[in-house]
Amino acid sequence: MSKPAEANCKQLPGVIVPVVNFKRCEGKADCVAVCPENVFEIRRIDDADYQPLGPLNKFKLRVHGMQVAYTPNADACRACGLCVTACPEKAISLTRAA
Repeated sequence: MSKPAEANCKQLPGVIVPVVNFKRCEGKADCVAVCPENVFEIRRIDDADYQPLGPLNKFKLRVHGMQVAYTPNADACRACGLCVTACPEKAISLTRAA
């Protein structure tokens, strides 16, 4: 029997936050499905995040419908790491909150 996700959490909320690398993210929503804290949402990439990307990354995003993962509830993250493991593009990392 597997443990509940809460049992694997390593931090109090807000100490560690997930960071999404838009050069890698393809918006497949695996992070949304596994996150016990509802940190993630999949939506169209913001222009401010899209513009600095190189031509190859912009093309890749267009192919994938311009969808990426955002973390509107990053302050709820408890560092369980399920999102990092679930992401097929290895686009998510956990880092200490600023």
